[in-house]
Amino acid sequence: MKPPPFQYHDPRTIAEAVGLLGTLENAKLLAGGQSLMPMLNMRFVLPDHVIDLNRVEGLSYIKETGGVLEIGAMTRQYEVEFSEIVRTRCPLLHQAILQVGHRQTRNRGTVGGSLCHLDPAAELVSVAAALDATIVVTNASGRREIKFADFPVAYMTPAIEQNEILTAVRFPLWKAGHGAAFVEFARRHGDFAIVSAAALLERDGGGIIARASITIGGIGSAPVRVKELEEAIVGKTASAELFRTACESCRKLDAIEDIHAPASYRQHLAAVLSRRALEQASGIAPQSATSVH
Repeated sequence: MKPPPFQYHDPRTIAEAVGLLGTLENAKLLAGGQSLMPMLNMRFVLPDHVIDLNRVEGLSYIKETGGVLEIGAMTRQYEVEFSEIVRTRCPLLHQAILQVGHRQTRNRGTVGGSLCHLDPAAELVSVAAALDATIVVTNASGRREIKFADFPVAYMTPAIEQNEILTAVRFPLWKAGHGAAFVEFARRHGDFAIVSAAALLERDGGGIIARASITIGGIGSAPVRVKELEEAIVGKTASAELFRTACESCRKLDAIEDIHAPASYRQHLAAVLSRRALEQASGIAPQSATSVH
């Protein structure tokens, strides 16, 4: 199929792009195009204007400042994949980006585009939830920040106004030496995950878990931070038995049901994958690497 007719705009500055977005009716932003182009071709979206962000200056970068990793919205996913800063300082993001689509999609796909699309099964969306990221958006009046916990307002609907552009995302960094793991279950390599699990662990000098973050993606309309599970393991020594017992709480999570999997199967995957992620993050050898049980 072919896309509907629209007027194309090619701004070169953030101010110009924001100005266009604030004055044009029924406009869509084009970042990497990995989601927008298929939706245009299938006529799921029918914009009158498309504003291309690919030549806007100042939206592509990766930098660490004051314990925070900041990534520009137009940074390609492959740039994150090969970034030494990301690999060493934010291993969860590095692991997750390797599971995003295929090399061809990562070459074009952008960090900001994935976050704005806000698919609940998307790897970058789960990482943002796990790390308590902050979303930076820009409008005609300047910048404002949105805590990622407040970013999803409905299914695939971010808390961005019509006249705003996502310009950056900030990931608070955990202490050096922390454990991190991102695991997912998909029907085929490169598909969106049916369910994913992101785990972060910090342990004190005695091996006791001092801090934990566990996020389940693909189970609901947005990634779910499993606070009950985090609280159940903090203050205890990491062990396979601890994780197996504590992760059973994931079977009680509210789960969506669709053509890909029933709710009960997603709940089962949440329990299994959260356990595996915690085992990997803590360095415990997984009990099974070939089957989901």
